[in-house]
Amino acid sequence: MSRDSNVWYGPSLLTDDDLHLFNEGNHFYLHHKLGAHPHEHDGTHGVHFAVWAPNAREVSVAGDFNGWNPTSHPLARRGDSGIWEGFIPGLGHGALYKYVLTLPDGMRRHDKADPMGRWHQEPPETASIVWDTTYHWDDSEWISQRAQTNAAESPMSVYEVHIGSWMRDPENPDAFFNYRDLAFALVDHLDKTQFTHIELLPIMEHPFYGSWGYQSTGYFAPSSRYGTPQDFKFFIDYLHQRGYGVILDWVPSHFPHDAYGLANFDGTALYEHEDPRRGFHPDWKSAIFNYDRHEVRSFLISSAIHWLDEYHIDGLRVDAVASMLYLDYSRGPDEWLPNEFGGRENLGAIQMMRRLNEVVYTDFPGVQTIAEESTSWPNVSRPTYIGGLGFGMKWDMGWMNDTLRYMQRDPIHRSYHHDELTFRSVYAFNENYVLSLSHDEVVHLKKSLIGKMPGDRWQQFANLRTLYAYMFGLPGKKLLFMGAELAQWREWNHDASLDWHLLDDPMHQGIMNLVGDLNRVLRGSPALYEQDFHPDGYQWIDGSTSAESVISWLRWDKKRARPVAVICNFTPTVHENWRVGLPFAGEWTELFNSDAEKYAGSNVGNMGAVHAEHHPVAGQPCSASVTLPPLGVLFLTAEAPAPRKSRRRRGSRRK
Repeated sequence: MSRDSNVWYGPSLLTDDDLHLFNEGNHFYLHHKLGAHPHEHDGTHGVHFAVWAPNAREVSVAGDFNGWNPTSHPLARRGDSGIWEGFIPGLGHGALYKYVLTLPDGMRRHDKADPMGRWHQEPPETASIVWDTTYHWDDSEWISQRAQTNAAESPMSVYEVHIGSWMRDPENPDAFFNYRDLAFALVDHLDKTQFTHIELLPIMEHPFYGSWGYQSTGYFAPSSRYGTPQDFKFFIDYLHQRGYGVILDWVPSHFPHDAYGLANFDGTALYEHEDPRRGFHPDWKSAIFNYDRHEVRSFLISSAIHWLDEYHIDGLRVDAVASMLYLDYSRGPDEWLPNEFGGRENLGAIQMMRRLNEVVYTDFPGVQTIAEESTSWPNVSRPTYIGGLGFGMKWDMGWMNDTLRYMQRDPIHRSYHHDELTFRSVYAFNENYVLSLSHDEVVHLKKSLIGKMPGDRWQQFANLRTLYAYMFGLPGKKLLFMGAELAQWREWNHDASLDWHLLDDPMHQGIMNLVGDLNRVLRGSPALYEQDFHPDGYQWIDGSTSAESVISWLRWDKKRARPVAVICNFTPTVHENWRVGLPFAGEWTELFNSDAEKYAGSNVGNMGAVHAEHHPVAGQPCSASVTLPPLGVLFLTAEAPAPRKSRRRRGSRRK
């Protein structure tokens, strides 16, 4: 072991195998090796530091422990791996630090936060913090059942949340709640609304709060705005104990140019492409990762694995996948470079995403990856062995755009745009879709969801109830952004809490009642979730009644034992004696009615049930006469008759 007065160079956390895997792009647990790790050498407690900076002349550690001296604690280069490392004795939990890098010209220095830092100072401060993230988990029951509860055949209804603006202390609205306080309040809300999962907008440390986390610098650290890593672990642990999954938004598509962050890390374009035609994102004015670089691939996949491994996260929603797939994304003809074959596909990004999904689904059974991909790129949610990208699911952006366009129309004009409802059936099972009404739809002057709805106040609420019920009746997993369950009038504002006072109004409380009941019906009806991704679970009843703006379909469970018929009326007209085709006769229970009084509707319905007769309608052998409420949706269900057993006819034996 080589030692100087301040830093020891000797036994390392990094083996030769670690270095080899890192340099070839196949080390996916870097969080165990790089960064600052409280450790013990020869009975001496201290911290092992390791950072990748292949083009730096020198690297040292400066911090509050040495008066931020840029030279007193130098690290040593580890062969030709590009990694610098060293052990600083006597250092421990809570120490502030940065890396000081001498740039390739040998003259200039700059200070950088740790790319693998486990915790950082709260912005605008920029130092990293040595942090022992040890935590005792109590979610073993959830983890043991996750492969079943988080499966594609299980119900999934996601509540998308921005932690900084979901709820704040009314007595101090400028202050954030701690992760622990939020856990209790959020679970109480989930118990009422019955979502199965939450999805957090990016929680990774980010310098600009107004970026909502989509401009990340700390890819291995939860934001310090809301507490410590242990506080965030408690948040996840408590949700798991209460039966709720946690999905994180993860952003491997771009990162900001802040001087202390990843950009120009060792004086060169290390994490990003040097050529701005590949390394600069014109939409977000940020840097694009160099996916062709092996070490960057190790870094990004390790970031994803870190949240699954250390924080017990149940899924990753990968942001802006389209911007990663296409080299010409948001660029003019002369503003991009083709790949080696002359095409516009980003081959390095494709390789990285495929490898990411292979590792996730191998190492963490039951975890899901979800792509936010807005183009017609094929097989996004299909396995890599058949040429897919390997994601478990994909957001259905086409459905969202068509549906919101349709719902914003005055009902008198909707009959001319019936295809905006029916077109989805053409492609509904090409991917494993999530139907999302996300934060992106309620910002930047797009209006809130209730604000998009046409008509007078009653019709706006009725349209919103219809929108949600229509969504929950369709095949595909579900996602609603916070505030949707309150029918919040104003657009989302990241600087303020949701308008919880709206629940004092019966109309707004009715929307929350409706969302809660839709989630309860979803959880309790296998027909509404078991075959979300299979065409056997979906059957048109009638999609041709455009003049009346009515559509209807059947959802089937795997055993075809208890189907759900969904009938939607997108006009404010009550349709009495409407014949709806059904697959068998008998009593069909009115499982759900969006116009019910408890939802602040007009309470038009069918007294809890309808009776189907052997009267063929719309290709179905039976039908029932129903009353369709105005701007309303009905769910009808019945137990399918047992299949008849075939009888063998006895014949005489010939002698």
